[in-house]
Amino acid sequence: MMQQQDQVIGAAPVIKVMDTQCPFCSVQCKALVTERWEPGAVRPVYTVEPKMNKASEGRLCIKGMNAYQHSLHRERLTVPMRREGEHFVPISWDHALEIIGQRFAALQEQFGRDSVGVYGGGSLTNESAYLLGKFARVALRSKYIDYNGRFCMSAAASAGNKTFGIDRGLTNPLSDIPLAKCIILAGTNIAECQPTLMPYFTRAKENGAFIIAIDPRETGTTRVSDLHLKVKPGMDAALANGLQKVLLEEGLLDEAFVQGRTKGYSELKAHLDALDLDEIAQLTGVSVANIRKAAIAYGKSSTAMVFTARGVEQQTDGYMAVRSFLNMVLMTGKIGKPGSGYGAVTGQGNGQGGREHGQKADQLPGYRLIENPVDRAYIANVWNIEPEELPGKGVSAYEMMEKVHAQEIRGMFVMGSNPIVSNPNANFVEEGLRKLDFLVVADMFMSETARLADLVIPVTSYMENTGTMTNLEGRVLLREASRPALGESRDDWRILCDVASRLGRGQYFEFDCAEAIFEELRVASQGGIADYYGITYERLRSEEGVYWPCPSPGEANTGRMFERQFAHADGKAELVPVDNHMPAELTDETYPLYLTTGRVLSQYLTGVQTRRSHSLAARDVESFVELHPKTAKAYRISDGELVRITSRRGSIVVRSKVTTDIRQDTVFVPMHWGDSQNVNKITNQALDPTCRMPGFKVCAVTIEPL
Repeated sequence: MMQQQDQVIGAAPVIKVMDTQCPFCSVQCKALVTERWEPGAVRPVYTVEPKMNKASEGRLCIKGMNAYQHSLHRERLTVPMRREGEHFVPISWDHALEIIGQRFAALQEQFGRDSVGVYGGGSLTNESAYLLGKFARVALRSKYIDYNGRFCMSAAASAGNKTFGIDRGLTNPLSDIPLAKCIILAGTNIAECQPTLMPYFTRAKENGAFIIAIDPRETGTTRVSDLHLKVKPGMDAALANGLQKVLLEEGLLDEAFVQGRTKGYSELKAHLDALDLDEIAQLTGVSVANIRKAAIAYGKSSTAMVFTARGVEQQTDGYMAVRSFLNMVLMTGKIGKPGSGYGAVTGQGNGQGGREHGQKADQLPGYRLIENPVDRAYIANVWNIEPEELPGKGVSAYEMMEKVHAQEIRGMFVMGSNPIVSNPNANFVEEGLRKLDFLVVADMFMSETARLADLVIPVTSYMENTGTMTNLEGRVLLREASRPALGESRDDWRILCDVASRLGRGQYFEFDCAEAIFEELRVASQGGIADYYGITYERLRSEEGVYWPCPSPGEANTGRMFERQFAHADGKAELVPVDNHMPAELTDETYPLYLTTGRVLSQYLTGVQTRRSHSLAARDVESFVELHPKTAKAYRISDGELVRITSRRGSIVVRSKVTTDIRQDTVFVPMHWGDSQNVNKITNQALDPTCRMPGFKVCAVTIEPL
């Protein structure tokens, strides 16, 4: 249903008001975009105002205020484009679909079904994400599918599933934050990544909350904290161990909660008893006094919340680092009640929903597991195929790039992602993608990855397609189309249906609208961990979002989890000893500094969309490297000059930004730029052994003035 109001009165302006939703971060703020045509005007004037909603309470950040600019940008792809030599030429949709069908079929006939892979994105709607998983497994019948959300939430998701028996971003609604008397923000820069949430934390401070920030850098988020623990990159798990040890020594545990609602405490206690706090201080760069101060503040608070994000999770021990923080939550019983809980701060717009319904290599819809015979049988029945027709488990996103490089994957379909910029060791990834026999990219713009494609097909923007998104607190929201598709661009889900038809599998993809896909998704998720069965478009329109799990249409979920029991069969959460893990790559004489990466307020992910917004691009024209004044002096680098940063994998050139906000042993580069400024050309491809998250946040580098 298109949400659009038209007003034409004689010579008066023509006004269209579009009711929409920001496409960027996981808050998913609502907005009204007004298009105003004055009589005789060559182009319209646009104004944007926030719309009241339960998540952001009617706030929009600078990205949300300017998101419409990329949707209307002159560089939008509007027709399918085929590579001819070094150039792209327009072709018809029929021709494009014919080429895709023929080329994928030929590759699979010659090299096997798994020779074609699918690479998705965490900004796709739930409907498109669901259908992409089905497309890989039913249309292509390939086991190789994963998505860029692997780099966003896999560590926290794996930790949540193992600890609690279920993974949902926040265990509490956002409205619980002001009730917390102590808040730990570990590796999260909410002020720049989810800025519309900051008032929740300032209200908590006004209510007397003690805020602890854990970050190697000083950021907008650390500046609102009462205590900033400037941890060495990669040492978050060790720091959480130190906090737990103090909680144990000070007798700040909730004994009744630990005994009644957890398991594994005796092993954890023995582990913590054996740790040395002075050694942890040495490893982490955080003093014993500050470790004790933070732990006691958290332990003595009547209510408290812990939030983790990429700073903790994008490590080669990200899974265990999150589990170490979850130990703290469980030891003190600070979960399952107002003002107490845990939150994994989702990054991408639909990072939560995108991983629940089948884009991950090991998952089927509803958070079912592809290697579980019961789960396979259930989904096969929904999809009207035999269980043995479903392929097995594939590999993670970066490991798919290794398969591409080794030419085990010969063709690839990329939708809603820019892997040449977002993957670690990006030079290796580019080499692999250039080897592909056939690469199709579905995007709004000619991204760095699209420039390598054999065929680029245009997709609709957030203002032009209807679908659901699941925000960071597990609230499913409906975003309806507010303007017609630009040119010949098509919705992601419609493209998948069209390609499936050309592959001779169209009978499994007979959908005429997004809502029809959601109706199948509801059934596919029913009874699974991520149960959406009770959610309908009608409910979403009338209730402005519904929390999952929601197993029945009449059910209302408060958004607070684990009030009485956890999701494991025995109702208990799992405590686990966590080693003081060292980063996979350490500094040495050749590479003496640690590099860490992150975001800036005005840009988003690989910048393909935000760099097309003139208002946002003007705020951050180019990438940069933050380094401490003493580090700059040691390397003879002046503020504002070009600097070459080199790791064992390559080098980039960016402009210096000298600041006391960062540790002396660490430099920081944002992740939003490609080509010669692409920081992932030098990041480490080493993976977490459990969740396969790359260690983006730590690698060893050297720097020199250009």
